[in-house]
Amino acid sequence: MSAIARTDTSVFGKWWWTVDRWTLGALFLLVLIGALLILAASPAVAERIGLDAYHFVQRQFLIMPVALSVMVGVSLLPPLQIRRMAVLGFVATVAMLLLVPLVGQEIKGASRWLSLGGFTIQPSEFAKPFFAVVTAWMFAEWRRDDAFPGHIIAIGLYLMTAALLLSQPDLGMTVVVSAIWFGQFFLAGLPMILVVGFIAVGVVGLIGAYFLFPHVSSRIDRFLDPSAGDSYQVDRSLEAFMNGGLIGTGPGEGTVKAYLPDAHADFIFAVAGEEFGGIACLVIIALYAFVVLRGYARLLGEQSLFVLLAATGLLTQFALQALIHMASSVHLMPAKGMTLPFVSYGGSSLLALGLGMGMALALTRKRFGGEDLP
Repeated sequence: MSAIARTDTSVFGKWWWTVDRWTLGALFLLVLIGALLILAASPAVAERIGLDAYHFVQRQFLIMPVALSVMVGVSLLPPLQIRRMAVLGFVATVAMLLLVPLVGQEIKGASRWLSLGGFTIQPSEFAKPFFAVVTAWMFAEWRRDDAFPGHIIAIGLYLMTAALLLSQPDLGMTVVVSAIWFGQFFLAGLPMILVVGFIAVGVVGLIGAYFLFPHVSSRIDRFLDPSAGDSYQVDRSLEAFMNGGLIGTGPGEGTVKAYLPDAHADFIFAVAGEEFGGIACLVIIALYAFVVLRGYARLLGEQSLFVLLAATGLLTQFALQALIHMASSVHLMPAKGMTLPFVSYGGSSLLALGLGMGMALALTRKRFGGEDLP
């Protein structure tokens, strides 16, 4: 890479000298950590459910290079092309979300997956990055021209997306999408009276979810009072962290993964804690913090409101997903099945993250004179 001269005017040459290479390196490092943890965690899970020991490893290792290629390929695009791609992707994702209640596969009491040509896809994973960019465009157009009802359209898009996610039901994904949307609206100039109003509506919505969705009330009850129900997964996760201590038991030496459900996906952070220890977990946390905070820092002084809102939404999504996974694993919040970005097993999650962070890298590239802005 050092052989690429600053005077190289090829697409790749321009990309190399304008993309944030430190963030790119941190993301690749997270993928490598994910590969190591999948190797450590998934064989025990696969054998427990009667599959070949390396079933999940093989599937994940097939998708990893595709996701990384998508991330790099998307990061080559200018902001205008990112916006166009997001609009088309959002329309396609909404169509798939509409199909999920009709023909979707039900797994563990939720219908979130579609089977397409032998592949299983979770449309809600792709809804997050596309939604963040499309609503950013609407808010930016509203601020560019007050006569354009961009904020009204953004509200409508949010209500539609939230309704589709809750129909699955997927409250966790709805909370992430809500946080992205609210943060963008706030940055676009939401009046303080409405800030208070939306926060109140959010609180009422969460209270309503507690009474409307039995799985939500069950998880909250178990979080507040572990004796109120089955807390097996969280108990095993905490046991893994206690076994690991500061330096861990060593690669492949963990025992909790043998009986921890979803150790390769929703609780892979616990496997990291047991086999590699608390210090390694802190390194993983630092990598996520580095990616997000460096992304925010590169947006300081950004002249395009669209770029600012879209990139902020994508980075916030990335941060919240990591935070929810890790906080659930250490019992700092009610258990929520959410993958650890670029680390957990999951094809749809990995591809959607590659897409989302590719867009974030594209939007945070250095630009000169407002070139290629929508």
